[in-house]
Amino acid sequence: MDEEHTNDYREPCVQCSEVDWGITEEGQFYCRSCHNVIERTQEFVDSSFFANSQSSTIAKGTKKETKLEHGHEWLVCEGFQFILKHQAEALLALGVCPQFKDEVLCNMWRRYLQKSRQAYAKRPVHAGKFQLAYDSDSAPESLGFLSDSALQSGGDTEEERSSRPGSISGWSSEGATSVCSGSLDAGFYGSAHSRRALFQMTMPMTLALCHLALLWVREALTLADLLRFVAEGHVPYVNAYQGFPEEMKPYGRDIGVFRALSIPAHNLVQKEAHRLAVFLGLPRFPPITPDCLLHPSTLCLRYLMEANLPDELHDWVSRVIEKTGFGAEALLTYDPKDRRRQLRCHDVLAAALIVVAMKLLFKLDDKVEWMLSKKADDKSKENQGNTCFSLQTWYETLHHALELAREREEEEMAKRAWKPRKPLYPSKKFKSVILKRRRVVEELQANFQKLSGSGPGAQPRSPTSFLFRWGEEGTDGPSFRHHTLDHVTQERGGASHLSNPQYWHTALRKCYPGRCSDHFPEVEPTLPRSYVWVLGFFSFLLGVKEGRVHREVCSVERRLIKSRPPAGPGGRRRRTARPDE
Repeated sequence: MDEEHTNDYREPCVQCSEVDWGITEEGQFYCRSCHNVIERTQEFVDSSFFANSQSSTIAKGTKKETKLEHGHEWLVCEGFQFILKHQAEALLALGVCPQFKDEVLCNMWRRYLQKSRQAYAKRPVHAGKFQLAYDSDSAPESLGFLSDSALQSGGDTEEERSSRPGSISGWSSEGATSVCSGSLDAGFYGSAHSRRALFQMTMPMTLALCHLALLWVREALTLADLLRFVAEGHVPYVNAYQGFPEEMKPYGRDIGVFRALSIPAHNLVQKEAHRLAVFLGLPRFPPITPDCLLHPSTLCLRYLMEANLPDELHDWVSRVIEKTGFGAEALLTYDPKDRRRQLRCHDVLAAALIVVAMKLLFKLDDKVEWMLSKKADDKSKENQGNTCFSLQTWYETLHHALELAREREEEEMAKRAWKPRKPLYPSKKFKSVILKRRRVVEELQANFQKLSGSGPGAQPRSPTSFLFRWGEEGTDGPSFRHHTLDHVTQERGGASHLSNPQYWHTALRKCYPGRCSDHFPEVEPTLPRSYVWVLGFFSFLLGVKEGRVHREVCSVERRLIKSRPPAGPGGRRRRTARPDE
């Protein structure tokens, strides 16, 4: 195709003296040998212009239709609106209930625009010369995410509705067009004045808003699941701006607003979600009842299956939940207006409850658990039809599966294409350089793929809530679900009691709420290796740091212990009351 347009141009390249020209997507000539881009562009004739040369009149109005070099006029909030729209549609495709998008996320986004005075306000913020103007003819089409019925349902006054962001060209500027930004307000959006005046939306906050909406509808999709689906590419985040329509072209300072170079951390999204909920003034969320999939009792069942632990362990987890009070509706339900409590991560809490139950049964002090494993093997040999749970066999099976999963994750991260197909340009001066580098990278990738025989990039895995599969052929290992715990419990008075006479814990006085993970690297060398390994397994499962799980374990132990022990060093073991006492 390029030869038809480059045959007439036979000038040699000034850098390599070759005559082998191609045409970029932007219509510029480039040398296929050295990738040098020159000023010459492809010439074409638009026949439709001559076919309809009769002049036409435009209806009277104050709106001025302008076609910019980098697309139509648009706002940063409209860009985030399209990103939220695509994220919501991706979550709906994963099985989230329909109310999530239209009834919850939509209203939260409208509330954010009103609270930040970017829309639905009598006196909306403005960026310098750009004043917010409403075009009633094109408002519903431009918003895309917010239907017109949803906009009208909020009880807004006529003045408030007139200040909503209208069409993509809804910002009126008296001949002032930004030459270094695709959006009209990107320069103002990143200024210090804007950070003080606005509660600015960021890329991690789009995930925080989705997490709040999922929590409101009480979906079983936890924050760890959401971030894993983002990392696997099932929910758009990295290079999400590539889903913008053609008339919205990010450019210049939009790079700092819409470009995401990595997946945000679990604790960062959690903190942003809490800040956002407080800023929006959201009411008390729907209660987390025992029949809800986010309740600790239900979530622990899921993570027990994921960790390949016996089903009988759930009875002891339920006792820990009952004794600590973490099954209470008032403790689990999120209320942004209650400043004493932060947004609780139900997935990390469920993992901590399982760890505490394992410490009650197996102690995890690098001694008792191995003695109990030997006892389990001897008892299983005596009773052929009743297999006791051996922690040593469980550890060997999970350790092998965990190492393979980590290698698989690193390989997928290395194969993932982090660079966008449509690169962002900080300025027009660097456009040719960026395009040249992009073409060189693509050709090198193609050559390496031919040499290695690999496919074009990593193929995304099918979305699933489970990282491991147990029990069947071709899975990660044998299943321990139906193994018994007879060797670690005793039957007295018709009820099961613990054989373990002691329970150890770190000095809880140092573990202030919200600060245990800060000093975990200092305490970690003093902790038993088996306990640290269990923390590492659940930290990989949830995508959090080990200190985050340890902090939640300390929180559960603090409520499990009735009286605070005296002060002591970080790793000192202490005896305390057990749930069966």
